[in-house]
Amino acid sequence: MSEVITDAPVPARPEAAERYAVPTREVYRRTLLELARADPRIFCVDSDMGGLEDGFGKELPGQYVNVGIAEANLMGVSAGLAHSGLLPYANTISSFAASRAAEQVKIDVAGNNLPVRIVVTHAGVSAGHYGPTHHALEDIALIRPLPHMTVVVPCDAAETEAAVRATAALPGPLFLRLGRARTPSVTTEPYGFRLGEARLLRDGDDVTLVATGPYPVVMALEAAELLAGQGCEARVLNMHTVKPLDVAALGLAARQTRGLVTVEDHVRVGGLGAAVCEAIAEDHPCPVRRIGVPDGYLDFVADERSLLEHAGVSPERIAAAAHDVVRRRG
Repeated sequence: MSEVITDAPVPARPEAAERYAVPTREVYRRTLLELARADPRIFCVDSDMGGLEDGFGKELPGQYVNVGIAEANLMGVSAGLAHSGLLPYANTISSFAASRAAEQVKIDVAGNNLPVRIVVTHAGVSAGHYGPTHHALEDIALIRPLPHMTVVVPCDAAETEAAVRATAALPGPLFLRLGRARTPSVTTEPYGFRLGEARLLRDGDDVTLVATGPYPVVMALEAAELLAGQGCEARVLNMHTVKPLDVAALGLAARQTRGLVTVEDHVRVGGLGAAVCEAIAEDHPCPVRRIGVPDGYLDFVADERSLLEHAGVSPERIAAAAHDVVRRRG
């Protein structure tokens, strides 16, 4: 990978702020329709998600297929379309794609290295109002090991549009992980998104915070502010691409700071933290602390941020882990 991008978020234009003041899934759907108008190979394959039939389906009925609530069939149909030379976007909920349709994703899509874009919503605990059956806290761990698979987790609505456009010509399979409700904006409008390259949101020489996903990135930035007030300067990397991982940016951080803290809305096993530890252990050993959901179910109903904080994913816990890393390499 090339060096980490160092451009800071650009100031928001009023029209840009309004365009992205919506959930990431709404920006994705709008961007997909714009791309499909220009490219008849793009197909929207729906699993009765609600809303796609009224938007995409009404305008481009010849490029829309609704397979119903049948996620395994969703992946098989999408693989068939891709094998025929089309570019299918398979739409479902993250827990269904990673668990219910795991065999079809593994064999039909990844096993054949087909350009199926698996676009999931309700990732992490973003469907917290539905309870633990709809939490998707292990999806990255299940999807990341599959061959040829690219895994992208945008941090907000503007980055979602940039990611959808940047991966439109991807030759292999994609797992695009989105939430449900609107989340805070980090980037104010699309920027030069580069697949597989982390984005530097804040510089610092003491410790590096590596985050993926909306609230983890927001919390990492909030933790960096806390740390700055305590005399510790934290570098913040938005690791929007979990696979392929930006090993170059991580290696640079390992050499230039005293250690890393990873932040994610995922269990600590198999997700971003695990991927970072794998990369760092091979070439640039340094202390790494993983902030994520511990082993066990969050068996109650609450909003996304409240659930994460209850699980120990919070700016305060991130800052405490950062201090621990600095002390170990002090």
